[in-house]
Amino acid sequence: MRIAMIGTGYVGLVSGACFSEFGAEVIGVDMDADKISQLERGEIPIYEPGLDELVAGNVRANRLSFTTDLAAAVSSADAVFIAVGTPSRRGDGHADLRFVFNAAEQIADALDGYTVIVTKSTVPVGTGRKVEEVISTRRPDAEFDVASNPEFLREGSAINDFMHPDRVVVGTDSERARDVLREIYRPLFLMETPVLFATLETAELTKYAANAFLATKITFINEIADICEQVGANVQDVARGMGLDGRIGSKFLHAGPGYGGSCFPKDTLALRRTAEESGAPSLIVQAVIAVNEARKRRMAEKVISACGDSVSGKCVAILGLTFKPNTDDMREAPSLEIIPALQAAGASVRAYDPEGIKEARKLLADVFWCDNAYHTMEGADALVIVTEWNEFRALDLKRVRELLASPVLVDLRNIYSDSEMQDAGFDYHSIGRPRAQPVLLEERVEVAE
Repeated sequence: MRIAMIGTGYVGLVSGACFSEFGAEVIGVDMDADKISQLERGEIPIYEPGLDELVAGNVRANRLSFTTDLAAAVSSADAVFIAVGTPSRRGDGHADLRFVFNAAEQIADALDGYTVIVTKSTVPVGTGRKVEEVISTRRPDAEFDVASNPEFLREGSAINDFMHPDRVVVGTDSERARDVLREIYRPLFLMETPVLFATLETAELTKYAANAFLATKITFINEIADICEQVGANVQDVARGMGLDGRIGSKFLHAGPGYGGSCFPKDTLALRRTAEESGAPSLIVQAVIAVNEARKRRMAEKVISACGDSVSGKCVAILGLTFKPNTDDMREAPSLEIIPALQAAGASVRAYDPEGIKEARKLLADVFWCDNAYHTMEGADALVIVTEWNEFRALDLKRVRELLASPVLVDLRNIYSDSEMQDAGFDYHSIGRPRAQPVLLEERVEVAE
């Protein structure tokens, strides 16, 4: 099976490498000559655990290659996947489909024999039909089918998600196209992975509905965390109590500073727009978007409150800049709201992230960039954990306490317990959890007896 993957960004590169691991011959296509040269040298332009080894192994096996020559790649392919960017369009929040339709036009010009054109990019309902129209208009003689095959990859665990997915969704009206995609995904069929065949429209909407629902779970537990802080409840215990209900599940019930990344923000905006245009507006999705944006801003207020209601003239240390760990993705990261708000309130900021500093430098100004976690703390008046990288979970608390000018620690990911931080001498603030009261030595003795 020969596959042309149009776009070597996050989705295209991961998908292409994984398809080649399945045994297909994959050509990754990108108009960015510098990126292709970088890939040909074995340099991976994004950070995703295990991706460099996966790409290198399949390049050596001659199953994966890269080119800027779209026409040559498409003409020899059995299936062409469109995996270009679909960013939010300025003004209305809808997905910008210029790159998708531009790719469709170029694909049409290069088709040679029956080919399945598959939209892998996240696209609004109806895009597949428009791609079909673009190609048919440009090449009335072409023999092809269009299918939708949305990705459900989590940054930081994308390879495992691709190789061991919860499900595969395919949208197409053509049995011939289904046969081609069955062959492409044959290893997963052998593993009895659930595969949903549906219409184009159903597959396209499934992607948006899934992401919007996950964003809703995150936003819901964040609001519950706010209630917990007011009534003295513990959001982590509430989440456990909810998650043990099989109808709800425990995933995405972790209170924090709000969701970010390449998917949830733009996909909720696009679904809201699709719902409005279809005459069936989604009030839930509208609320999720508004609450999440407000939450990011409120996290800066939480830090300011922990610092005695003022950070003017103070230094704040920030651990974690990316929207989640195990990625260098800064898109819509809470840090992009928190840091400027602290700076506007008069604070100076020292920051560190294991993988995200290169991207963060492009987006944040007047930040003192540090080489490691402890470097950020030197003389700082407060320490704020924004992203839960593993290396932040086992800090030497005695060393942290000695480095900080003031023992204020704001944990926006709840990776430490209130009692251990109190015992270590910190003025500790977390999300949705009651602050422990000081325990007298006599009380400890009585408990021990």
